[in-house]
Amino acid sequence: GYGLPIGGVLATNENIVIPYAVGVDIACRMCMSVYNIESSKIDNLRFKLKDLLGNHTIFGVGSKNNNHLNSEVFDRSEWKATEFIRKHRDLAYSQLGTSGAGNHFVEWGELKVLKDAPEINLMVGDYVALLSHSGSRGFGNEVATYYSKVAMSKISLPKEAKHLAWLDLKTTEGMEYWIAMNLAGEYASANHHEIHGKIAKDFGRTPIAKIENHHNFAWKEKLSDGKSAVVHRKGATPAGKGVIGIIPGSMTHPGFIVRGKGNIESINSASHGAGRSMSRSQALKNFVQKDLIDVLQKHGVELIGGDIDEIPMAYKNIETVMKNQAELVEIIAVFQPRIVRMADAERRRRK
Repeated sequence: GYGLPIGGVLATNENIVIPYAVGVDIACRMCMSVYNIESSKIDNLRFKLKDLLGNHTIFGVGSKNNNHLNSEVFDRSEWKATEFIRKHRDLAYSQLGTSGAGNHFVEWGELKVLKDAPEINLMVGDYVALLSHSGSRGFGNEVATYYSKVAMSKISLPKEAKHLAWLDLKTTEGMEYWIAMNLAGEYASANHHEIHGKIAKDFGRTPIAKIENHHNFAWKEKLSDGKSAVVHRKGATPAGKGVIGIIPGSMTHPGFIVRGKGNIESINSASHGAGRSMSRSQALKNFVQKDLIDVLQKHGVELIGGDIDEIPMAYKNIETVMKNQAELVEIIAVFQPRIVRMADAERRRRK
């Protein structure tokens, strides 16, 4: 990624924010709805679950949606805060309830809760769950692109470090970015709620638990030495003591609900996912469609849409990743994908 590498965590002085250390897909997040249905029944519900994904998810670069269940996020006063935000409100409105391409997904799976987690209303047991991954769509992209250019115009750095240009939160531009970034966070959350809400309504069932957390963001926090700082997490998830998070694997390998341990050496952070072992372009060169079909069949996963760039072999081993960050988070539940929806091949931007 530009600026801070994906998976990076960076703490700066309390008034400094680096747009490209936040990332382009601002506030990309995970969201899970847990249903009080035994996971063993997922095959009996397969056709219904597939229909729900087909009817209530919209994927792809530039995808739009004009049928909103709840657009209350647009009642927020921040949409009038700056000329830039006002200019891009219509774009955000048109994409509420949609997902992008790349590694964005909405999927059904089996959730095995290993430890009671009363703070999220989950007790030990097996459940059916819906998990989604996407962010602030075109609005977040526009915010990141514009304010990164502003930062680079004000801060002169060597060519190899130019994407680490920063904004001072005491300046007009810095305050504008901070407002827009936080608004993108609220919008990304509403985006997931729109998808999950429509599916729950059509499903005719109410989730017993909802969990969400985001990455690609900057937070004002206190460090272990008591100093105030802005903590950037790009492709990394908050893991402060007791903080609940979701760490996905791949379309065939498990994801995890975790509870942070508050490790100060990692600045209260953990990985957002398994991480790629090869680029998209490498995956497209190294594998063919049959490779994807074979690995899906091997793991009992059905894929709707998607392409070879997201083949599971392009990702690191999530079990190894979780072992390596055992000092950062404790695992409280394991999620195994079963029916995965991603952008169709023709709606994916290949790089």
